[in-house]
Amino acid sequence: MSRRLVLGGAALAATATLTLGLPAAPALATAPALAAAPAPGKVAGELFRAWLAGDRAAAAGVATPAAVRTIFGYAYRAPDRFDGCSRGVCRYVHTSVRVPGGLNGIAMAVTGSKVTKVYLSRHVVRPSAAAGHLFAAWKRGDRYAALEVGAEEAVRTLFRVRYDPRGVTHHFQGCAKEPKGYACAWSYEGGAMFMHVRGSTTRGYDVRSITYTAD
Repeated sequence: MSRRLVLGGAALAATATLTLGLPAAPALATAPALAAAPAPGKVAGELFRAWLAGDRAAAAGVATPAAVRTIFGYAYRAPDRFDGCSRGVCRYVHTSVRVPGGLNGIAMAVTGSKVTKVYLSRHVVRPSAAAGHLFAAWKRGDRYAALEVGAEEAVRTLFRVRYDPRGVTHHFQGCAKEPKGYACAWSYEGGAMFMHVRGSTTRGYDVRSITYTAD
């Protein structure tokens, strides 16, 4: 089991339990009744409670194997507030501790009756790893993955332009120390992008801001 690093508030004990009803179908004498799909908040809550209890079997009943592996690898104390669901993604956030990145806890993508993907604040121990994770998330167009290691400001800046695989090629130039942390650079034809990384090995690193230069 992973060692959780940050002390926080009491773990959340209950989550939203409303269910979503499907539109009524024409009555057929021989057709079986349609089951109502559970609300995303209910599904996410079941996984969250199973994780708090350390019950992998229960977690497997409401989440994919990859989602179960991810949430059971969370490095920090459990988030203490349910922050609602938006477009099938439900979030649990910290209110009393600081963790790296803009996600501030755990996000669960729900499809039907299963959590299909879990995003979480990550404890990254190398500046280059934080920068690389953010760059890869941008290439995929995955904002939640970007927020795992990037502050909201950095993610907004990066995602103003969609990554174009047929556009300019980015070349990673490594990370260099700067006054308050590290600057990790990608060069491309016409300029360069710098991810400004802050943190420490103990706390973890995240990308706080992004700047660009032109040739």
